[in-house]
Amino acid sequence: MLDTLAYTPVNGARTNPPITIYALSTCGFCKRAMAYLEKNGFAYRYIYVDTIPLETKNETKRTLKEKFKTDIAFPFATVGESDHLVGFIEADSIVMLSALTGTGPKSMVISSIEH
Repeated sequence: MLDTLAYTPVNGARTNPPITIYALSTCGFCKRAMAYLEKNGFAYRYIYVDTIPLETKNETKRTLKEKFKTDIAFPFATVGESDHLVGFIEADSIVMLSALTGTGPKSMVISSIEH
């Protein structure tokens, strides 16, 4: 189901692991997380979950919750096939970077910001 969504790609020099951001168009934390990725050269793709049809939005959230066994808050980032990050706080950017590059924990919650 997730592979059929219309993601927007963002180019960057760091392409591994693949990163997908599920965000809200009005979420300041989401915008800061994406700006952080761009500033640090990460390629990623994103989708604003609040701009897709309600049924698709609900199915997306349900699929993510089942796959990652966690509540969904935004931003929600998938890193590779099995890792994820929830939320974004600038002060935790070093932790986020280590998780994204595979030098940190396999799965973590940085901060649950918006539901």
